[in-house]
Order: sequence, then C-alpha cells, then structure tokens
Amino acid sequence: MKILRRTLSALLLLLVAVVLILWLKPPALLRVGANYSAKIVCSNVFLAARNPDQVLSLDVQAPGIALLRFMQVSVDRDLGVVHAGFLGFIGDGLAQWRPGKGCTVMPDGMLDLKAAAPQSAPAPAPWPASAPGTATADLSSAVSWPDGTAVHTDAALDRVLQNDTLAGPGARAIVVVDHGRIVGERYTPGFGPGTPLLGWSMTKTVMAGVIGLLVKDGKLRLDQSGFWSANDGRERIRLADLLAMSSGLQWNEAYGAVSDVTSMLYLQPDMAAFAQAQPLAHPVGENWSYSSGTAVILSRIAQQAAGEDILGFINTRLFAPLGITSATIEPDEHGTPVGSSYMYATARDWARYGQFLLQDGVWQGHALLPPGYVAMMATPVIASAGQYGQGQTWLWGSDPAAPGVNPDAAFSIPADTFWMSGHDGQNVAIIKSRQLVIVRLGLTPYSAGYSPQPLVKAILAATRTPQEAIR
Repeated sequence: MKILRRTLSALLLLLVAVVLILWLKPPALLRVGANYSAKIVCSNVFLAARNPDQVLSLDVQAPGIALLRFMQVSVDRDLGVVHAGFLGFIGDGLAQWRPGKGCTVMPDGMLDLKAAAPQSAPAPAPWPASAPGTATADLSSAVSWPDGTAVHTDAALDRVLQNDTLAGPGARAIVVVDHGRIVGERYTPGFGPGTPLLGWSMTKTVMAGVIGLLVKDGKLRLDQSGFWSANDGRERIRLADLLAMSSGLQWNEAYGAVSDVTSMLYLQPDMAAFAQAQPLAHPVGENWSYSSGTAVILSRIAQQAAGEDILGFINTRLFAPLGITSATIEPDEHGTPVGSSYMYATARDWARYGQFLLQDGVWQGHALLPPGYVAMMATPVIASAGQYGQGQTWLWGSDPAAPGVNPDAAFSIPADTFWMSGHDGQNVAIIKSRQLVIVRLGLTPYSAGYSPQPLVKAILAATRTPQEAIR
C-alpha cells in the first residue's frame, strides 16, 4: 500500500510539473491552437454576432482536430478581447476586436490599449438560432439586387439548392446570380443574408483586385521588382510573379501542424516580414507553389503603395463602389491586411465581388480595374499545369484526380469558368459564358471529400441559357 501511495504521489507530482512547464513555456503547436481558437471565436462574435459557445463547439472543436477539442475560451465584451487556451489556461491565445478592423491575433500578448471600447459590437445571437433553409423573395425594397435589396428566387432552382448532397456537409450559404440578379439562395439554421462569413483564401482574389486598383492608379506595375533589398536573387521577384504564386520563395502551406502558414497566421505579429524573410527555393518565375505568405507580401506591397490607411483605401475604392457594406479584411498586429485569409463578408457581398470579376472589373459603367486585368487574373500559370490563374484565381473547382486533367470537364462546366476558393469549402464560381456567379460558403473540412462541381452542374441545368434568358 505504501508503494502504491508513493507511486501515485510521484505520478501526481510529475503531472503537476508537466502542466506547470506547459503553462510557463507552451510548445508552438499549443500556441497555434490557442491563437486560432481565440481568433475564430473573436471574429464570429464581434463581426457576425454569433454565440461564443456555438462558435467554439461548431467552428473550432467540431471539425475533428483532436487538440482543438480541449480548447476553452473566455470573451470580454467590454474590452473586445478573447482569451483561449488548452484546458483553458495553456497556450496564451489572444485576439482583440477593434471597430472597423475586425479581430487580430496578438501572439506577443500586446493589446492595443488605444483601441476604443467596442460599444458598437453586435449583440450575441441566441444559441441555438434558427433561420429558414431557403431565402424566399425579399420584397422590402422595390429595387432588385445588386442596386437594392429585393431578390426574386426561382422555385425550380430553390429545389436544387435544397439538395443536401449537392450543398455538401457544413454548407451555410448558397447564392446564385444569373445575369446580375439573385435567382436562388439557401441559408442553413443560424445563418442568413446578413451573416458575414469567412472566405479564407478567397481573400487572396480580393487582394488581387486591390493590386489592380493600384496598377490602374499608376502606383504599381506588374513588371515591377525590387521589393527586397537583399542581393540574393529575391530582388528579381516581380509583382506578376507574386500574383501568380511563382516567386520561388520557400514555403510550407501544410495545415494541421506548425508549418510556415500556421506559424505566420498564429505566431507572428508581423506576418509580411515573416513571409518576406523566406529564402529562395526555386528560380524566380519558374516554379508554381501555392503560398499564403506570398499573398501577405502582396498585402504589404499594397499597403505601402496606397500611401494611406490601406483598409480605408479598400473600403473607399473597392467596397463602396460595389455596394459591399459587410466586408472586413482583418489586419495583423502591424496593420497589414491578412490578404491571404481573413476577409469576412455576407454571401451576397461575396457574390458582388464575383459579379464584379464577371464584368471584367467594371461596375455601373465605371472601369475600376485596368483593361484586360481580370482576363490576366484568369490566364493559366504554365507551371501550375493549368489549375491556377496569374491573378490569385483557381481555374478548376477542385484538385485534379490526374495531373493536368481539369476535373470540371467531367461535369460539363464551361471552359471559361474560374474560381475563388478557400479553406473548409468556400467557393465562388464565375462563369462568363453563362453570366452566372455561384457562391457556396460553409465549414466543410477537406476530409469530407466535398467538391462543388456537382452543385454547379445542377445549377447550370436549372438556369436558362443566354439564348433563353429574357431581360
């Protein structure tokens, strides 16, 4: 019995020592998980007015990453601060909400004490919340979307959108725009037309548009280089190489562990500096490698070129002309927009940006982007074997089953289709020949095996062709 008591006492002391060590110096993986948890909860509480318990359960813990199931969060609405930690106290996860800027991960623990108290933060929604599965015609405005708020949905198309298999597991919003008008919508319980949703890497395509604005202003050139002062080859990287994910910089985009991308997003106060410090791994312009670091470097370049508050520039020069009112591109601690990952907007506002690209960067007769810029964005990067465009777009809706083989073709999706795509099942399909924009947002982990092409095929079949359309 004495031996058993001594053994148990020793094990207890060992456990206490391990917990104390983890608390004093948490490993990088726990810090990544804690900051991720704080960031996701913060943005969804303060931008989307969702219940923090719901966000923790559905968005952080439910997707199946074992580590995240042990994360706990606390929300201080008066300060706009969210703390998170493994078992509630290990990992030092911290994110702060600031009016007009959304939420920012604070990996060094330094809160912005000058930030105004978020008295205008939205009130939390009850949990569980309910919402209709399909948005019926909204006649609160006599003017149709996008000029107004009225939408007129099609019953046959609504039946397609109600197909759970086509919508995919975790779908939260679907919007179909045909010839500039919303003709179909679906929202799952807890979400609606006014809910801002995270686009993840679809943010990259929006930032490519911001770069286009600066090119049109003459503040940037696609062939411009010299963004690195080092004389090691990086000074040859052009703006066009960055847009095409062909910079040659070393980068590990793997998720689920401590990699370049997770370290940048959740451990680095200055994300652009971290990405810019990566060495060359390939000759500039010759190798295609998908990189969120590249997108954040572009955000820093845009920030420097704008010569003003970059978030104000984006709101004034891009979002306001398009009538986008819900969008927020959240910055890092140094104020650089996280243009790789962190734009929240309603499904209808994501559709506005898709329609803007469908119209070649023209809105209400005003050309916001240079002539041919959108065509460049959707021109294949040769080194990508055809799957990626030169301006942060995808040309295929999912990964190919065989190298170089477009998976869209099996679903009779028009060859001129290009895509905005993001982590966990975010997609906007832009089909110029059919004048269609199809938005699908949700939380669908890659492991679910969902592909958006069957949904797009069904929508193509349910909508009229240009020859049949009467406008």
